[in-house]
Amino acid sequence: MTADCCRPEGSYDLAVIGAGSAGFSAAITAAEQGARVALIGHGTIGGTCVNVGCVPSKTMIRATETLHNGNAERFAGIRARAELADWTAVVAQKDDLVETLRQSKYLDQLDNYPDVAYCEGQATFSPDHLLCNDAPVAADKIIIATGSQNNVPDIPGLAGIPYLTSTTAFEMAELPRSILLIGGGYIGCEVAQMLARAGVAVTIACRSRLLPEGEPEVSDALRGYLRDEGLQVFDGLSYESVTQSDTGIALSVQMGSEPRILAAERLLLCAGRLANTDGLNLATAGIDTVANGGIAVDNRMHTSRPGIYAAGDVTGTDQFVYMAAYGARIAAQNALNGDSLTYDNHAMPAVVFTDPQVATVGLTEAGAILAGYDVATSLLPLEYVPRALAARDTRGLIKLIADKTTKRLLGAHILAPEGADSIQTAALAIRQGMTYIELGEMIFPYLTTVEGLKLAAQTFEKDVAKLSCCAG
Repeated sequence: MTADCCRPEGSYDLAVIGAGSAGFSAAITAAEQGARVALIGHGTIGGTCVNVGCVPSKTMIRATETLHNGNAERFAGIRARAELADWTAVVAQKDDLVETLRQSKYLDQLDNYPDVAYCEGQATFSPDHLLCNDAPVAADKIIIATGSQNNVPDIPGLAGIPYLTSTTAFEMAELPRSILLIGGGYIGCEVAQMLARAGVAVTIACRSRLLPEGEPEVSDALRGYLRDEGLQVFDGLSYESVTQSDTGIALSVQMGSEPRILAAERLLLCAGRLANTDGLNLATAGIDTVANGGIAVDNRMHTSRPGIYAAGDVTGTDQFVYMAAYGARIAAQNALNGDSLTYDNHAMPAVVFTDPQVATVGLTEAGAILAGYDVATSLLPLEYVPRALAARDTRGLIKLIADKTTKRLLGAHILAPEGADSIQTAALAIRQGMTYIELGEMIFPYLTTVEGLKLAAQTFEKDVAKLSCCAG
């Protein structure tokens, strides 16, 4: 339903800027409380996740995982082959899923909430008003949920290069022979492995290490597994310049004291994401930002301007769709009900959909030390997890972080082929303040990946190599 948002003063209890996951979460939360809501969208409805992020990436990652596993020969006596017969069919199937979910989870939902008026247009702030297409929008409270956009690093020569991004990489009608991917974060790692499994020669170049905010043991192991699949990974380098030739692109880098040229047919930028605040005129409205460009908010989702809140990727933190929806619900409830709720991310799980998957929750070892804890850690290679042995795939490890004094769990970090489905158990343990003793004494089903958490918990004080199966 499209409506005219420019109505008399007091027409709306809440205006929400942004029609992605955070915006819809805020609007639906407010409507369920009886509020009149103006939902202002600009561009394709549904935002990053359903259109160009989570949904397209995960379905194509799964498709190329089928290719990889079909050609694996881990089991004696088993021979199988998988081939990529039609890339355009893979892309078309992805597009169909995106369109289906955009329609059912966003466009169709507007009809379910008659108190939400959807307004298409560019939102901006004047000193005194919120404007949509230059006309005032009358609302008692405002939530900014405009999401994020691809970051373009400052590399000399890049402006003249027709580069790909994580958005356009999933839209390619034809695969290039080779790609040079800049960036080693979770998006870069996922896209790089997906393309390599589709048959593209992939080179990763990054300034730090892979997944730089995570555990170094995980980063080092994942780099090795990607290299085992044929990807070239160059980390800890600096970018000097990029040029284009008749055969592709060339990136000049500095590896320590050694200059080097990395070449490929296409260039793909996966250098993080920036808060999408273009055109909002935040400074005019007196809305502060932080160093990475995100809107500054407190733990109740307030901005520096009274009556205005922000949630999701636009805040520059916790850029995951479920955290965007969570923060937006809090912002909407606080805007309408007196700021009674606080944002709590101490047990926030996160997953990188590489293979093996990287799943984390809570503090890293470095983060726990920085927070002042006397830290104890356990590190369990996957070769000690019976599920991994039975699957003949022992790639990975589990690392747990705890307070040495109280034995309370502070963080869990899993690198395993099925690691994503195990992290919520660790999140619940951390949320409930469990110790590693309590986690190690819980009953876990045998021959599951999640049983590795029990074994990792026992590793703090036992040598699990000396335990019989299920003897813990």
